Amino acid sequence: MSRSISNFIKHFSLFATLFIFSLFSLTTTVVVVESSRVPFACDPGNGVTRTLRFCRGSLPIHVRVRDLIGRLTLQEKIRLLVNNAISVPRLGIQGYEWWSEALHGVSNVGPGTKFGGAFPGATSFPQVITTAASFNQSLWEEIGRVVSDEARAMYNGGMAGLTYWSPNVNIFRDPRWGRGQETPGEDPVLAGKYAASYVRGLQGNGAGNRLKVAACCKHYTAYDLDNWNGMDRYHFNARVSKQDLEDTYNVPFKACVVEGKVASVMCSYNQVNGKPTCADPDILKNTIRGQWRLNGYIVSDCDSVGVLYDNQHYTKTPEEAAAGSIKAGLDLDCGPFLALHTEGAIQRRLLSEEDVNLALANTITVQMRLGMFDGAPTAQPFGNLGPSHVCNPAHQQLALEAARQGIVLLKSSGRALPLSTRLHHTVAVIGPNSDVTVTMIGNYAGVACGYTSPLQGIARYARTIHQAGCRNVACNENQLIGAAEVAARHADATVLVMGLDQSIEAEFKDRVGLFLPGHQQELVSRVARASRGPTILVLMCGGPVDVSFAKNDPRISAILWVGYPGQAGGTAIADVLFGTANPGGKLPMTWYPHDYLAKVPMTNMGLRADPARGYPGRTYRFYKGPVIFPFGHGLSYTTFAHTLAKAAPKQVSVPLTTTSLYTLEKNSTILGNGIRVSHTNCNTPSLGVHVDVKNTGDMDGTHTLLVFSTPPAGKWSATKQLIGFHKVHVLAGSQQTVKVDIHVCKHLSIVDRFGIRRIPMGEHNIHIGGDLNHSISLQTALEEIKP
Repeated sequence: MSRSISNFIKHFSLFATLFIFSLFSLTTTVVVVESSRVPFACDPGNGVTRTLRFCRGSLPIHVRVRDLIGRLTLQEKIRLLVNNAISVPRLGIQGYEWWSEALHGVSNVGPGTKFGGAFPGATSFPQVITTAASFNQSLWEEIGRVVSDEARAMYNGGMAGLTYWSPNVNIFRDPRWGRGQETPGEDPVLAGKYAASYVRGLQGNGAGNRLKVAACCKHYTAYDLDNWNGMDRYHFNARVSKQDLEDTYNVPFKACVVEGKVASVMCSYNQVNGKPTCADPDILKNTIRGQWRLNGYIVSDCDSVGVLYDNQHYTKTPEEAAAGSIKAGLDLDCGPFLALHTEGAIQRRLLSEEDVNLALANTITVQMRLGMFDGAPTAQPFGNLGPSHVCNPAHQQLALEAARQGIVLLKSSGRALPLSTRLHHTVAVIGPNSDVTVTMIGNYAGVACGYTSPLQGIARYARTIHQAGCRNVACNENQLIGAAEVAARHADATVLVMGLDQSIEAEFKDRVGLFLPGHQQELVSRVARASRGPTILVLMCGGPVDVSFAKNDPRISAILWVGYPGQAGGTAIADVLFGTANPGGKLPMTWYPHDYLAKVPMTNMGLRADPARGYPGRTYRFYKGPVIFPFGHGLSYTTFAHTLAKAAPKQVSVPLTTTSLYTLEKNSTILGNGIRVSHTNCNTPSLGVHVDVKNTGDMDGTHTLLVFSTPPAGKWSATKQLIGFHKVHVLAGSQQTVKVDIHVCKHLSIVDRFGIRRIPMGEHNIHIGGDLNHSISLQTALEEIKP
C-alpha cells in the first residue's frame, strides 16, 4: 500500500497540512490521556452536540446520517472522503483514521492502531494460509471473534479504530505470488467459506444493523500479482474471461457480501479488462452494491485513485479520475487524491455534491452502526472490554490450537512420527527457521503477546542440540553445514526447520522459483545422511516449495508444512512432533514442480488449460500435470475409512416454476445441454447423504471430509470442484456419521464461457472424501411443475 516518491513529492503540500493537523490531534490526545478520557462524538456532556439530531440514538440511522450530512460544508465533506478524516469541532466530531488491519490479529500496519501503554501487543494468530489448512469454519469464526474483542478493547482505550481492512480473500492463483500467504488458498469455495466465517466473527452477531467492528474484504478483483518480471500491480491489466470471474475470482467476494454481510469491500490497484477496478461501475456500483446488495462502503486500496491517473493514465485530468471513481461507486479513498481533486471535479461539473453525499452516507452509516455517534464507548455494547481482554490466556490458547490445526503432515514413513520422549532424549534442531520468532507471524502482523520458537518448543520435550546450518533463509553459504552434520550424528532424532520468510515472499515481492533458497537443499540432504535417528523436515513458508528431493529421499522420514504458524508456532510444532497433537490439516493449495513455472507466466490469468498452446492450466480444478503434493493432501498419525451410511439418491429433478417455463419457451434460454440456474426453483430441499467416518487406527484424530463434484463432460467445466468439507473428531476405533448436504443449484451448477451459471443435464459424480472409490452418481433432469 504505497506510492512512488514522485507522487509523494507531488502531494507534499497536502501531506504537510495533514502533518500539522496530526500534530494538533496528537497534542489533543495527550491532554485527553492525562485526563483519563478518550475523545468521542456526541458527548452528552457537550452542550454543542446535545440537541443535534444525528446524536439521538433513538432515531433511525438513515435519519441521523441525513441530518449530519446536511450540516457539513462542501469542504468538510471532501475531507471526510479520505482515510484520515478530519475533525469537525463545531459539530463535536473527532478526526478518524479508517485504516487499521486485522488479517490474523490486531495489527499496527495501518496508522489507525498503536501499541503501547496498557496495550503492548495483541494475540498473533497463524497466517491465513495456515489457518485455512484447518478447513474448520468454527475455528475461523472464533478467531474473528477474539480479534474483534481485542480490537474493541483497544478502541475503548483510545489506541485503535473500528474499521479493519481485512480479510484478504483473493484466490492464490500462482504459487509465486508473494501475498499468497495472506489468502485462504486456491479454491473459491474454501476462500468463500473462510471469508464469510471470519467476517461474521469480526463483525459479531449484534442486534439489528449493529457492528462490533467493520470488516473489509480485499482486493476486488482478480488481484494476485505484485511485482514479477518487470510488471507491477500498479500497471497490470488483468485480462480475465467472464467465466473465470464468475466461477473463481469473484466467488469469495460474493460470499463475503452475501453470506458474511461484510461492511466494506476494497477495490484493487490493477485493471481488469482495461478498466481500473476503483473506477469501474460495472463491478462496483452494479455488482457489489447492486447485485450483491452491499450494506456498507467501498474503499480504494491505498492511493489506487492516484494510481489510475498517475501510473495507468486512465484519465486525462486528476479531476476526471476523482469524479470517475466516486460515480463508479467508490466511497472512501485511502490516500489524499480525493481530498485534493474532488472540489475541482465539482467545479468542472464532472461531479455533483449529491454524488459526494451518497458516498458519505455509506461511510457514516457504517460509523453509526459501530456506535461511533452514540456517546462514550464504555457506555455501549462491548464497552466493558479493556486491557485484560487482550493477550489473555484463553486467546493465547486459541492461537496455539489454531497453529496445531493448521499443520499439515505431507510425508510419514513407517512410524518415525510421533517422536517419543522415551526413545528420543536428544534432538538436533537445525535450520535457518529453527529458532525464529517474528518470522512465524508472517506479514500484516502486529506485536505479538510473546513467542515460542521451534527450538524452544522442542526443548520442552527433549534435550536439544542447535545448529542454524545457514545464517538466514537465503542460505548463500554452506560453511555452517558441517557443524549441523555433527549435531545430527550426536542426536536421537533430527528436526530440520527450513523454508522462507518475508525476504523471499511478501507484498511487493513475488518469488522467482519454487526451490528452497540457496544451499538449503544441500543442508537438508547432508544432514539426513549424517543423522543417526529419524530425520524430520519442517517447512515454514506461505507458498508451496518443490521439495521433491526430500519427498523421494528415504532418509527423510517425515515432512511437515506449518505455514507461518503465529506466536505459538514453536509449541504447536513440538506438540505435533511428539504426538501431543495429531495433525489434521490439509493443503489449501497445489504444490507444483519447479518446471511448471516455465509454462505459466504470472500475467496469464487464465485458469483453464489450453493444450494447443502448451498452457497447463491453474489450480487443482484445471491443471492435470504432475504435482509435488495435491490440493487437499494431508496425513494423520491414525487412519480413517469412509462408507455411505445408506443408499444415496440417483436421480435429481430440477423443478421449474410456471414463469420459468414461459421464459424458456418464449426466449429459448436453454443453452446446449444445460439450464440457467436463475430459471429454476432453487428453494428445493438439499439432498442429504450420510457418511460414516471410522477411525481405524490406534490414536484419536480429527479428520477433514472433503466433498467434490465432477459435472458431466464439457470443455467449459472443471474436472473436479470442491463443494463442501466437514471437520469431525473421531476416537480411536470409533465411528462418527457426517451428513453431507448437496444442494442442486449450489453444488451442481457450473459457469459456461459466457459467465452464465447453469446446471448441465447428465451425470454428476459426488466424491466423498475426494476418493473416486466412494462416489455417488446423480442424474439431473428437468421436471415441469404444473400450475
